[in-house]
Amino acid sequence: MPASAPDPRSLSIFDYTYALPPERIAPAPLPDRDQSKLLVYRAGQITDQIFQHLPQELPANTLLVFNDTKVVQARLFCHKPTGGQVELFCLEPVAPHRAVELAMQQTGECTWKCLVGNGKRWKSGPVLLDFTAQGQPATLTAERLEATDGYSLIRFNWQPASLPFAEVLRGAGHLPLPPYLNRDDTEADAVRYQTVYAAHEGAVAAPTAGLHFSDAVLADLAEHGVDTAHVTLHVGAGTFQPVKADRMDGHAMHGEPFVVEAQVLRQLLAHGSQPLIAVGTTSLRTLESLYWLGVQADAGLLTTDALPHVAQWQPYEPGSDLPTADALYALLNYLHEQQLEALHATTQLLIAPGYQFRMIRGLITNFHQPESTLLLLVAALLGPDWRRVYEHALANDYRFLSYGDSSLLLP
Repeated sequence: MPASAPDPRSLSIFDYTYALPPERIAPAPLPDRDQSKLLVYRAGQITDQIFQHLPQELPANTLLVFNDTKVVQARLFCHKPTGGQVELFCLEPVAPHRAVELAMQQTGECTWKCLVGNGKRWKSGPVLLDFTAQGQPATLTAERLEATDGYSLIRFNWQPASLPFAEVLRGAGHLPLPPYLNRDDTEADAVRYQTVYAAHEGAVAAPTAGLHFSDAVLADLAEHGVDTAHVTLHVGAGTFQPVKADRMDGHAMHGEPFVVEAQVLRQLLAHGSQPLIAVGTTSLRTLESLYWLGVQADAGLLTTDALPHVAQWQPYEPGSDLPTADALYALLNYLHEQQLEALHATTQLLIAPGYQFRMIRGLITNFHQPESTLLLLVAALLGPDWRRVYEHALANDYRFLSYGDSSLLLP
């Protein structure tokens, strides 16, 4: 961290706020994905565009990195034998697999960490949910094992037991829309709260910067010679977690699992110093996390004993000046030694003013909630100009939050 930079641990979240009128929160997406507004911030200058023109706005030789996670229907409305309803919101798998990809293929029985709605009315015994999967009647049974720290461990059993848990959620679950939308999900949401390139199930919130991309925009990017790459970070419910501490050192950043293929690391190395732009804050956090895992790999700190992990404050400790390319080479060497073709890791990385970006040169992102860690990330990238960007968006009828408009930030 540069000597002149603030230490993010001493920051107050109340310095990163603005007045967001409720009517500026987009309740639903526009009819066409790529017709949203696009605010372009380029070296201090702000212009207004339409998202379909994004390819013309990108710097030459850009590599765009997308998060191809897919949102699962993680909300389950079960009923007690006496008829009362209990809502279960699946957060992350616990047993027999902690890896999301394996947990989604589990058959017969599994245990997840869940949020429970109407939990006080659920004293004991199982709750049930009848649904249809693959055209056949099916039944899900949920039993609470323990409750702690605001969540519960829930053991699920289902019949037919041959169904993978992914099919259970598809048949029994509802899409977990952001809580501030305050409405039930619809059939339209099942399509529009997913990116067109979503591939790997496991997120409980969409990587919303990607919602603006249409097949036409992706084709236009290819015509303009824009290279693309994909990473997978399964967005957790913690993305909506408010900052309640007076100082950021009192805030525990949520952790999220991610996967990056070795060939993507090689692609990043081959791209060299040319512009690397993240599509969304989740892609950005994944890319920056790669650098810090590379620092660990270079120091011989990555082992087979535990999943590689980036701690919340790692970048702000007395640190490393390891060149970015060396960090990526160290990660590739680690994968080669472990005979792995993909890096599976977790990150709690908190990016806030004072952070020195090692990987990315720009960001495509929506407009975020006041006093959120997502807004801190934007402030880290733009410095004090984040206020100008948000004031411009408010003054020019931009739509905010998950289904809102977009921005291309090129500091």
